[in-house]
Amino acid sequence: MPALPPFLIAALLGVFLAACGLPLPWSFLSPLPLALLLAFVAAAPTPRQAAARLWWAGSAYSALQLWWLTAFLAKLFGTPVLGLLAFALYALEGTFFALMADLVARCFRTPHARVWGLAGGWVILEWLRFLGPLAFPWPTLGYTLLPTPALQIADLGGVLLGSVLVTATAAALVSVRWGNRWPHRLVTLAWLAALAYGITRVPGSGPVQPLLVLRTNFDSFGRATRQLTPEEQLAVQRRLSAARTPAEPVVWSETALTPQTLPAFPGPGLSGLRTFQPDQNAVVSIDAAGRVVDRNLKARLVPFGEYFPLYQALRPVYRVIEHAIGFELGSLTPAQHLQPLTLNGVTYGAYVCYDSVFPWVARQLVRRGAQVLVNPSNDGWYEGWGVQQHFMMGRVRAIETRRWLVRSVNSGVAGAVDDLGQPVRLLSQGAGAVHVEVRRLHGQTLYTRLGDLPALLLSALLLLYAARLDRR
Repeated sequence: MPALPPFLIAALLGVFLAACGLPLPWSFLSPLPLALLLAFVAAAPTPRQAAARLWWAGSAYSALQLWWLTAFLAKLFGTPVLGLLAFALYALEGTFFALMADLVARCFRTPHARVWGLAGGWVILEWLRFLGPLAFPWPTLGYTLLPTPALQIADLGGVLLGSVLVTATAAALVSVRWGNRWPHRLVTLAWLAALAYGITRVPGSGPVQPLLVLRTNFDSFGRATRQLTPEEQLAVQRRLSAARTPAEPVVWSETALTPQTLPAFPGPGLSGLRTFQPDQNAVVSIDAAGRVVDRNLKARLVPFGEYFPLYQALRPVYRVIEHAIGFELGSLTPAQHLQPLTLNGVTYGAYVCYDSVFPWVARQLVRRGAQVLVNPSNDGWYEGWGVQQHFMMGRVRAIETRRWLVRSVNSGVAGAVDDLGQPVRLLSQGAGAVHVEVRRLHGQTLYTRLGDLPALLLSALLLLYAARLDRR
């Protein structure tokens, strides 16, 4: 039987790894395909071949993880053919992996050392993907630990600390091949410590805060093209909000209000607010008299969705896109600084939709005194497992900061998540309202204080260990 070509082996390993990264019960098995992938890339004869192997694997990994983006673009442009534009993003993500593999292969000569270099480099690459104007940190390995108690260590070092555990486990499995068993023993102890830490975590105690959150089923494309008027949205949201009790502030989803419909909001509560002059996507707290108490802008705008790089220079290209989708593109104004919202003596760390993918947003709000996290979102843009992935990542924000999380959404998962990241009351189908009772919590976790520093230091140790192996 003829051997498979290296590019096909690499792509298949990327697919197997991605299959463990989807929101599935067996996600915690991700170190197994990752170990095979690290060994295969490290064994490449040259740095160029190592980069090529990880390009194929990284592109396939991104394609399966983000396949919902292909469906989104097909729906946006009205033809399945243009959905293939998403493959440009998959190839770009693969290029980042390839550059990392090339650098590791040039720095370390032996396959054994390269395995550990790739393990540390992978986590640093994930950290870099949180930064910059084109940041898109969607498939992060740490999320694969969510089905296990081990991810409770996120309050020590964030989701990237989970990524360190995954990549170190994979590298240790490969090390056994060279007869080096002490890293495997050390990683086993780390797993036992992480599991013990997670199992012994208990929910925080604090005053109960009742809230009413909504789930709507509006067509996001119809909202963008004005086929669905703000008044029609308002009528549905007010009808669902009629279920509230006098003690419950109501929470509406992203862009649920406009300046024209703002006076009809049944305060007190919080809601997403879309304004056009200036062009902003915000979340506001509104008192019982209908006055806006506080406002927070969206911190991380979606690349090519809410801001468009080089818009003036690429105006002809963007005009073609605008003609195809039926509405004009425009860049929103991002938040210059984040501040919790106050309402009736409670401090809410409110952030909008895509902000939930960036741990530093929730972290900064908690550092400034947020007692409850609130994430108004519009998940109607996503298709397939993109909705579940978004919700899964939001759950980890609750673990990292040890705060309850409330989600009011359009076409997503509405409800509450406790400070252990466990769903409490959810609504994921149909339109409706959910009564939730969350805890107002105080204090700061180690992750809130230090951020990603512990994970980055451990990643540096993996690289130092690779250098030591190389010298030996």
